[in-house]
Amino acid sequence: MPRISLPALGTAIQKVRAMNMQDKERLADELFLKQPNMLGSVLALSQMGVSFEKVGFALDILFTCFQAMKESGLNWPVITEEDQDKQLGRYVGIVKFSEDLSAGLANISMKQYIESHPEQLLFAFVTGELNDWIERSRFEKNDKYVMLSATNLVNCIAFVSMPTLNQ
Repeated sequence: MPRISLPALGTAIQKVRAMNMQDKERLADELFLKQPNMLGSVLALSQMGVSFEKVGFALDILFTCFQAMKESGLNWPVITEEDQDKQLGRYVGIVKFSEDLSAGLANISMKQYIESHPEQLLFAFVTGELNDWIERSRFEKNDKYVMLSATNLVNCIAFVSMPTLNQ
């Protein structure tokens, strides 16, 4: 069962899309306080040669993910650099595994990955945003970092260990 419900995601999408620059700056300040590593991983894209405009696109995805986390009503732990490295390694391993498969088996593998993803709704949103972005922009070599970063955000949210309540 996902931790981020459809209503929470829908509200997050609406809120972020309605934000002006000042609202986004306030959200970025809150992100810096509550999830600094997630913010840092997106801001680091500029050091990888990603254009300012494309970093802005990745920030909008991060803002929506973070707002969805807030809308969930859960108390999220800080996602660490270790969490990010672990999920990136996991995802890259899955992609490399699929590269060695026939087209039919690769499709089955991808379907299994999507169907078993703990945050299918958030994953579908981010994947849809990435697909739309790819269609409307000129793809450049460094864009792979934007795609990996956005996917890694979702995976970190999906697989982070939540604190348990002591009875």
